[in-house]
Amino acid sequence: MSSLGQSLTHRAMQPQNADSSNGQDECKRSLTEVIETQIIPRLVQAHRIDLHDANAPTAGPGISPKQLATFVALSKSSSASETTQFIDELLHQGVTTDRIFLELIAPAARQLGLMWEQDLCDFTEVTCGLVRMHEITHRLGFEYQNGPQLGGDVQRIMLASAPGSQHFLGMTIVSDFFRKAGWDVVIEISLSEKELMHAVNNEWFDVIGISCATEAQLKTLPGLIRALKSSSGNPEPGVLLGGPIFTLQQHDARSLGADGICIDVKEAVALAASFRSSPSASA
Repeated sequence: MSSLGQSLTHRAMQPQNADSSNGQDECKRSLTEVIETQIIPRLVQAHRIDLHDANAPTAGPGISPKQLATFVALSKSSSASETTQFIDELLHQGVTTDRIFLELIAPAARQLGLMWEQDLCDFTEVTCGLVRMHEITHRLGFEYQNGPQLGGDVQRIMLASAPGSQHFLGMTIVSDFFRKAGWDVVIEISLSEKELMHAVNNEWFDVIGISCATEAQLKTLPGLIRALKSSSGNPEPGVLLGGPIFTLQQHDARSLGADGICIDVKEAVALAASFRSSPSASA
């Protein structure tokens, strides 16, 4: 699933010709769109905050531009403990969790996307920052509460990396293809099996897409798939595998507990659609 993402990453690192520049721009537009349309709304939805009411009066001290800049810098380059300490200090000063979500986390995520677009930080820093923000939302009581609990007319897929890696760029490109095919796509950036189980338990997904990068992840993949299937709000989700490891090694999907393995994104979209249209295909 991430072969296209790997290709675009390679092109983004080689800006010496027009094609490379176009590939880099495509990567940046895709990531910024994902941050704006998926990451930010999901980061703030725990408290059911309406992003359109961002200017509405909120109780307690606000977030200053200096604090926002500090948080962005800490998120993309510091240890988790430093970022956590920064949030703890804000809470101690009386800053509400609503303000932290609305005035700190959402603008910081947006700023990371802009910095990536403007070549002010690299993709590793963007990923690190988004993961830090995701960890903070869970620490402050974030839960997925607004997702549909039953299947509907719209096909839904969750794309996630297997715990142990953060190869997020490929998933942003893959998500574009699914959205263009009419899917509702959620990119889950959780770092643990527990958080992934929580995500699939609280929302309905027709298909779960897992990207696997390393041999170590491959060894734990069958257990992860069993856990996700048993936790899923959909009793019979299709499970689609992809990622760098499958471009290097051949594996049987069934032996891993999955319904299919794809290294081509167009094939992945078609196979995922077959899970939805033919439930027996994934039985």
